[in-house]
Amino acid sequence: MASDRFNISSQLEHMQARYVGTGHADTAKYEWAVNIHRDSYASYVGHHPLLAFFAVAENESIGRERYNFMQRMLLPCGLPPDRDEE
Repeated sequence: MASDRFNISSQLEHMQARYVGTGHADTAKYEWAVNIHRDSYASYVGHHPLLAFFAVAENESIGRERYNFMQRMLLPCGLPPDRDEE
């Protein structure tokens, strides 16, 4: 049973080191939300039918929607909160 726990733990550490958006024990709520939003916007831009749906829904061109999503990826959740200096 202890070996299973070690194996799962090492797999989790490997995944967290390889993929940035998976987070880790010290991931703040803001960082997690930014990762989720950026991943969503990247998916919208990368899947043309979904991008076309948003363009029709907002009555914009596909290029304009792509541009808007790329701009929203810069600060998807607004400015980061102030960090407490210890």
